[in-house]
Amino acid sequence: MLDMRQLAALSAVIEEGSFERAAQRLHVTQSAVSQRVKQLEERLGQTLVVRTLPIHATEAGQQVLKHFRQISLLEQELRTTLSQRDARGFTRVAIGVNADSLETWFPDALSHLVQSEQLLMELKVDDQDATQQLLKDGEVIGCIASSPKAMPGCLCVPLGVIPYRCLASTAYLERYFPHGVTAEAFRRAPVAEFSHKDQLQNRYLQQFFGIGPHEYPRHRIPSSTAFCDMIVRGLACGMVPEQQGIPLIDSGAVQDMTPGRYLAVPLYWHVWNLSSTLVRRLTDELVAEAARQLDPFDAHPRLTHPG
Repeated sequence: MLDMRQLAALSAVIEEGSFERAAQRLHVTQSAVSQRVKQLEERLGQTLVVRTLPIHATEAGQQVLKHFRQISLLEQELRTTLSQRDARGFTRVAIGVNADSLETWFPDALSHLVQSEQLLMELKVDDQDATQQLLKDGEVIGCIASSPKAMPGCLCVPLGVIPYRCLASTAYLERYFPHGVTAEAFRRAPVAEFSHKDQLQNRYLQQFFGIGPHEYPRHRIPSSTAFCDMIVRGLACGMVPEQQGIPLIDSGAVQDMTPGRYLAVPLYWHVWNLSSTLVRRLTDELVAEAARQLDPFDAHPRLTHPG
């Protein structure tokens, strides 16, 4: 059995990014933290951290960290079951979520549970095509992703579908598309993307206009709110989720560039397959809220899965 103090030291070092901050968090000396991590590495015969600044985990270190977080979650639940929780007895939960969900339906899904269970959320934001890597690396206990393929040791629960439409302001259309929405015009018009991992614009332009990933100019805007603001200001067009897009269309701030042409992005909840009350309640809350706010799968004949 692995030493929990050594595991806790490894977790603190990776999460804090340095031995000094890990020592402060654990209320021990920096030497003690370093020794515990070294002992754990010797026990496992593996290097677990890369000692650069900031410190980060090796692949083996990520697997050990995943193991520690699973044990910690089950231990926290056991303590809650066996004893009265202190008034400040919070439970920390790390979840991977895409920015658009975080901006729209996701907070509603967890609002009640966060308060009733005194959860402290550690939300790690990434593209819906990339959040599974956070789960694979052990950084989160669950994630919202667009892939229906469950990873080993994890469950995959369908949530619902978000339609994404390409929106633009009237001023933008007048400037870049005076003769209509064509492939040739798209090759000269700036498009907004969330990050280098964001493939929605690429898929939309490829599917409907035959335009390749590097054949058009783009802005990179890693904020869901600023992304929409850039479109409203006429600085770009971009793929906007329906929950954010409909109010903008109704207000006249933007319009759908190609009515009837959209991408239906499915969302799934991927989570560790643990006999955990908290995991089950998290799953139930997410599924219930998704049923209220997301489209059902059968409403969209063609889904856009990661390619």
